[in-house]
Amino acid sequence: MKKWYFFMLALCLLVIVAGCNKDEPTPDGRLSEYIKLWNDQKFGKMYDYLSTEAKDNISKEDFVTRYEKVYSDLEISDLKVTYTKPSEEEDFDKVEKVEIPFAVKMNSLAGEISFEQDASLKKEAKDEEENWYLDWNTSYIFAELGEEDKISLKTVAAKRGSIVDVNENPLATNGLIYEIGLVPEEMGDNPDSVISELASLLDIQKETIEKELNADWVQPSYFVPIKKVATGDQEYLDTLFALKGVQKQNTEGRVYPYGESTAHLIGYVGSITAEELEENKDKGYSSSDVIGKRGLEQVFEERLKGTNGEQIIINKADGTVVTLAEKEVQNGENVKLTINADLQKEIFDSMGGEAGTAAAINPTTGETLALVSSPSYDPNKMIVGLTTSEKEAYDNNTLDPFTNRFKNKYAPGSVMKPLVAAAALTEGVITPEQERNITTKQWQKDSSWGGYFVTRVHSSSEPVNLANALLYSDNIYFAQTALDLGKDKFVTEMKKFGFEEEFNYSYPIETSTFGELNTDVLLADSGYGQGQVEMSVIHLATAYTPFVTGGNLIKPVLLDSEEKGQVWKEGIMDSTVANTISSDLEQVIVNPSGTAHAGKIEGKTFAGKTGTAELKEKQDEKGVENGWYVTYDVNNKDILIAMMIEGVQNKRGSSHVVEKVKTVLETE
Repeated sequence: MKKWYFFMLALCLLVIVAGCNKDEPTPDGRLSEYIKLWNDQKFGKMYDYLSTEAKDNISKEDFVTRYEKVYSDLEISDLKVTYTKPSEEEDFDKVEKVEIPFAVKMNSLAGEISFEQDASLKKEAKDEEENWYLDWNTSYIFAELGEEDKISLKTVAAKRGSIVDVNENPLATNGLIYEIGLVPEEMGDNPDSVISELASLLDIQKETIEKELNADWVQPSYFVPIKKVATGDQEYLDTLFALKGVQKQNTEGRVYPYGESTAHLIGYVGSITAEELEENKDKGYSSSDVIGKRGLEQVFEERLKGTNGEQIIINKADGTVVTLAEKEVQNGENVKLTINADLQKEIFDSMGGEAGTAAAINPTTGETLALVSSPSYDPNKMIVGLTTSEKEAYDNNTLDPFTNRFKNKYAPGSVMKPLVAAAALTEGVITPEQERNITTKQWQKDSSWGGYFVTRVHSSSEPVNLANALLYSDNIYFAQTALDLGKDKFVTEMKKFGFEEEFNYSYPIETSTFGELNTDVLLADSGYGQGQVEMSVIHLATAYTPFVTGGNLIKPVLLDSEEKGQVWKEGIMDSTVANTISSDLEQVIVNPSGTAHAGKIEGKTFAGKTGTAELKEKQDEKGVENGWYVTYDVNNKDILIAMMIEGVQNKRGSSHVVEKVKTVLETE
């Protein structure tokens, strides 16, 4: 019995001791829990730690909403809240209120924000248990934020950088756009007539204007905006302003001074879409921003955009202002090209709206002087929005003005022949003097080709050497030469010119290819630029640079900041090979029998090559022909132009292209 008594006594003492040692809640422990929730931005659970008085001053919904809005609007990230742990000697059983210092650090869209504050905790009994609760107020959000104060965000928009040509002429810049509108009380006695005429001039529905004028906010003296227009056509603007009540407001917008001639190269900007906003969500865009949609505006978007300036401020109830964080505006970078805008326009104009493309380069430095696609569109109209009739005109244009042809690749036809000639001379397959006995207009290797023949335009029974083959553009000669080279050597030599290799250029250009070459027919056809051979116009221009430099393939550049005269591939042919072909190409223009004789310019010496690539499904049918011409200044060595015009089959073939290029070169 005594043993049982002592056992029960010991057990009671153990329970009493255990009860006495139970961890009592401490203010720093509660603050630590609150801070963990704060760092995790769990604002709803944070509210449960507030004192009764604090909860009387703000509801849970308002508490959570305010935190979430501030942290969302200011793009708060990397939040870190720390506190100073009280001394272990403090006896919290004897106090009802404690203040503990804490520090807050966070990043925002305007930069880092940090502050220090004292957390006031009081002991309260809730649900028959005592604990510590925060006497929260708005200074816990930001130390300077009072109950009646307001937080605001001020944005300073970055100015988009300009794109300029080599002579600093603006190709894309920030300028004026007119917002055309009406002032109702100034429309005179016949407002309906004014509305009808304005609708006709702006190419919009009359009902559109009436809807704007009848909006609830409109007063007789108010300016009512109707449509934005470009500022370039003064005659058109004068007609608009002649109408009673028509006025304008100046707004800033993107302007493209060279219009259609540079549209495919420069592109245009437009309002950012929800999809684009999501794709660029970490790059500082807002729903009101513009973004590059095409061309270099899109390619160089990050450089051109700049970074908006941001200022987070507290507007105090007494009228004073406190700045929490500020990020200086960084305007976009200006981009200078090697393009000569005047030459660009001359080439574009010479093409007369026909479908085609052209590239002009300096063959010794690699500078791109012009890069043209035709037909084109007016980027200034894209900025203000196409009218119904403008959109219909573009849509109904069968030549497709929105297709960028200089980035695409095409069958080069006979302008490929100098490359094949260089390959054959380099590999020792031919010599300049060697003659081929070609006596027929059509030729095939053997009967295994069935009904397929290679056809030449110029018929002669005379033996053909390299010079004559280039002069008359003899398809059979180059088909036989390609076969003599064989697939392996053909591939090796064409890769020296950059075929099947990504074109390292500031504007995305399709890779030039020669295809599978898995039959003799394809190899033979490739010898004169048909088969599966395809090149971009800028690569074609580049491929002719070894004939100017004596063997080096020069890297084309588009940015003025890039190093000039870079060698893409060194010594892809011997200088004697390069000089031989260049002399032969000079005769293609100088000799009255040459296919490019129409390109002869008095007082100047040019070398060149024409080409016609026929696109058809069957040999015995008449296909669509693309006409090519490549030419360069032999003496000055400062300009080389390659041009292609589609559908020249009824326009005297490549001669049609030669004349267009000649008109440009005669003015240079």
